Amino acid sequence: MEQRLDEHEREEYWEKVQDALFNAQIDQFRAEFLELHPYDQAKIFETQPEEVRKQIYTYLSPEEIAEVMENIDIDDVELFFSEMSSDFAAKVLAEMATDDAVDIMNELDKNKVASFLTIMEKESAEEIKELLHYEEKTAGSIMTTEFVVLNANQTIKEAMRHLRKEAPDAETIYYTYVIDNDKRLVGVLSLRDLIIAEGDWLVSDVMSERVVSVQVGEDQEDVAQMVRDYDFLALPVLDFQNHLLGIITVDDIMDVMEEEASDDYSKLAGISDVDGPDDNVLNSAKKRLPWLVILLFLGMLTASLIGRFEETLDKVAILAVFIPLIAGMAGNTGTQALAVAVRGIATGEFEKQGKLKTILREAGTGLIIGICCGVLTTLVVYVWQGDIFLGLLVGISIMATLFVATIAGSLVPIIMHKLNIDPAVASGPFITTINDIISILIYFGMATAFMNLLLH
Repeated sequence: MEQRLDEHEREEYWEKVQDALFNAQIDQFRAEFLELHPYDQAKIFETQPEEVRKQIYTYLSPEEIAEVMENIDIDDVELFFSEMSSDFAAKVLAEMATDDAVDIMNELDKNKVASFLTIMEKESAEEIKELLHYEEKTAGSIMTTEFVVLNANQTIKEAMRHLRKEAPDAETIYYTYVIDNDKRLVGVLSLRDLIIAEGDWLVSDVMSERVVSVQVGEDQEDVAQMVRDYDFLALPVLDFQNHLLGIITVDDIMDVMEEEASDDYSKLAGISDVDGPDDNVLNSAKKRLPWLVILLFLGMLTASLIGRFEETLDKVAILAVFIPLIAGMAGNTGTQALAVAVRGIATGEFEKQGKLKTILREAGTGLIIGICCGVLTTLVVYVWQGDIFLGLLVGISIMATLFVATIAGSLVPIIMHKLNIDPAVASGPFITTINDIISILIYFGMATAFMNLLLH
């Protein structure tokens, strides 16, 4: 019986089985190791040094190693496949679920991929090749071709016999899909439907003809949204002529959601990709530099704007004290609005509520926040400096800046989404720098306009 272990328990368990491994007691090692859940096998496997992993390859079959590899993070598998012989690696890939094998091959060197496909059995190679040509992050790239199909004219008895035959190789049997003679999708049956139906009924009498499906080129994020909305365990993938090409299962959707969340997080932080724990300093710098260089030039623009108001600063030097306050508040408010907007776009909330309604709501929120902070700032500056005009200038600048920054924070990602640009690239640092420019223009623009009151 498989056990699920925490990290400490895995370490203790490994101590028990490593003697069998090091003493070449193959049967004992296999009995102990294969008793574990595949996830725990993977976690133990990936923490071992290379020489130990190479020994494990000799003790386990390609099918057993394939199950381990399916539970390892996709970013780490390239190392493990480089340790295997080409023949063994090809057999491991052939034993994996097709979609998982394709995900791994997309991470490998193209020459290695060609070598593995040449060595592999023809049937497995053809299935993998079919999926490899689909564009990354589309429904086609994450679907599997290992599923059960039925014919509408079969009886339930025949369908159950067919299901028992195909089930061992299928990724899921909770849904079976019904096709016509031209391989077009015409219906769907759940396992429950099959179990409770009479044996002499036809599949066409029991199936549901209202099938929710996705097109093969659809974005994986939209597919994940659909699975979440409909609570499906699997989703059929069709071509433009409604031919059934594959299915996407819920475990693949969970991987997509993790990948998309990580991708959005990195963009919100102004990084091309999240740093991995194994990244060296050069790779980390490469990931962070592009946006920072852009922000550097935007920062220079901010500095040049302040330089244009040098005369105003010469006359009223105290204005410089409040620059960090106004710029910082604008950046913080804009980032908050940005986070709400990106989340609303990702979850589909904006589509339900309407973009105009959302922008108006954010504008109202920004106005209320601006008035509250503006009034408070006016009172604090007046008590601190004893100058009501200076207090009003800073307070009104804060109010106007927060109002505009909130609108900008929500509007920019919506415009980007409309232009089919990932809204997450309107990252926090980017919005912060843009709002710095806006706040400086508002603050010094008002100070210049009302200079006479400040020099009273």
